[in-house]
Amino acid sequence: MAILGVQMFTLREFTQNEEDLAATLRRVRDMGYRSIQISAFGPIPAGRIQQLCADMDLDIAATHVSWDRLQSELDLVIEEHLLWDCRHTAVGMIPPEQYLSRRGLAQFLVEAEPVIVGLQAAGISFSYHNHHHEFQHFDGQTWLQTLLQRAPDIKLNLELDTHWIVAGGADPVDWIDKAGHCMPLLHLKDFCLDSKNRRRFAAIGQGNLNWVDILAEAGKHPIEYYLVEQDNCYGEDPFECLSQSFEFLSGFGLS
Repeated sequence: MAILGVQMFTLREFTQNEEDLAATLRRVRDMGYRSIQISAFGPIPAGRIQQLCADMDLDIAATHVSWDRLQSELDLVIEEHLLWDCRHTAVGMIPPEQYLSRRGLAQFLVEAEPVIVGLQAAGISFSYHNHHHEFQHFDGQTWLQTLLQRAPDIKLNLELDTHWIVAGGADPVDWIDKAGHCMPLLHLKDFCLDSKNRRRFAAIGQGNLNWVDILAEAGKHPIEYYLVEQDNCYGEDPFECLSQSFEFLSGFGLS
């Protein structure tokens, strides 16, 4: 069964220095989560991050690394991941204005291949994390569908995000079925509407996504980590939102 973790972008306001990070990791572990995905940390030395996570008995499941850094500092990125005993990374977003076209997709695949080769040589997988814009159609199918079709050519994985799939007008169950074979990481993120019919992020179980079917489909695939994320908590305590998500998901036997 997949391990439940926190995508730390949710807590980015509380991870900008070593003291805050230590307190934040303790609270994450006390909720019951066993792993994290590093994202948007402040300038904290990699060795200290490793030690703080070890002290809290938290596995560094994965990271999000910027596309620029993956291309320009790959050796350092690999060094950090080996220090953290972290076997997965992903790019959170690539600039849509540059890549959101058929030509841009081809450019991304060319640029991604040496990054993937370097990471795989070190035992690290590389995944692409979606937002909603990848569901635009080009020549009769979505950008993301074309990416999935080409992914085996360069051994690219996907890191699907349930909220953004719905925001793009697609079905998370369908997409997990399509991509589950090449998806070590899955972002669990809920979707709701506020009183003015505006799309909102929500704690898992507090929105409208069909978690019974989503988790049933995810359970059919070799996904290693389910990573809970809430991009915006709209003034609510993000720690409380993550705790609500954990309690809901623990009802499905996840931990």
